[in-house]
Amino acid sequence: MSVPAPLALVARALLALMFIVAGLSKFGGLAGTAGYIASKGLPLPGVLAFLTALLEVVAGVAILVGYRTRLAALALALFTLLASVLFHNFWAMPAEQQMMQQLMFMKNLSITGGLLLLVALGAGGWSLDARRKAGA
Repeated sequence: MSVPAPLALVARALLALMFIVAGLSKFGGLAGTAGYIASKGLPLPGVLAFLTALLEVVAGVAILVGYRTRLAALALALFTLLASVLFHNFWAMPAEQQMMQQLMFMKNLSITGGLLLLVALGAGGWSLDARRKAGA
């Protein structure tokens, strides 16, 4: 199945934008991100904050330009599922927080679905992956 190249590029850009912005924001506030990670009882919060920001920016840019798109999308899909369970576990939240956390959880599931489509279908024609394949 072939996806029109302009549509694939727009879809990749929209998916990537969230991760790039989130990662840059984390780099701008690593201490706050580490504190949030620590509040969930995870080990090495400073290291995890840095690695999370790095993953979001690097994989986000890879998806944006269509470089090793399937691998970047798979990494972000797994990360997004893990973050959903650890940080948006609405089933364990106080009643006044459940609705917002459930919305965040469901949003993340939808984003994971989009990322898994990239894993399945690839980046499309307007991508570095397509250029590499054409040159091979």
